[in-house]
Amino acid sequence: MSPARPARAPRADNRLPLILDEAARLFSAQGFHGTSVRDIVRAIDMLPGSLYYHFATKEALLAAVYAEGVRRISEWVEAAIAGKRDPWERLEAACVAHLEALLEAGDYAQVVIRVRPADAPSVADELVKRRDAYEKLFVALVQALPLARNVDRRSLRLMLLGALNWSQTWYHPGRDSPRVIARRFVNLLREQLDRE
Repeated sequence: MSPARPARAPRADNRLPLILDEAARLFSAQGFHGTSVRDIVRAIDMLPGSLYYHFATKEALLAAVYAEGVRRISEWVEAAIAGKRDPWERLEAACVAHLEALLEAGDYAQVVIRVRPADAPSVADELVKRRDAYEKLFVALVQALPLARNVDRRSLRLMLLGALNWSQTWYHPGRDSPRVIARRFVNLLREQLDRE
């Protein structure tokens, strides 16, 4: 009888954080399809085959980057609304945090906004589930608003998130801060909805 194999020790050269950071940077800058595995590993001085120790496919790597992006944005938003009670104040704080995460927090958030689930069909369902789980924060925030019964809350939420997410295409640092932009968006909505 052969002796039991010892458990495999963690690799001393675990580059997983480097892989994720570089993949997020390149997916954000070049898009998912515009980035090759070779691009990612070249930047961190790794052999292409070594990436497969961590991820079976480029799509699996995208799913990990996307999950980290959603986690980071969610944490920003949850921290921003913690302790706030007024529904409009909570929505404004969430929008500010969402926009700050998107425009100032870096590449992971950009991947969540820029990479479409259809870009990676083998992990599309996973990406959609993660996005939908995050958007449940905004579903609850919009649901809590004191609005007239005839207001379509789903359309309101989608319009607001769409406006926030689209800002990454026209935003220029130094003009208005993400905080100012997000507050302006929420105030415009509130002014219109309070008139009804």
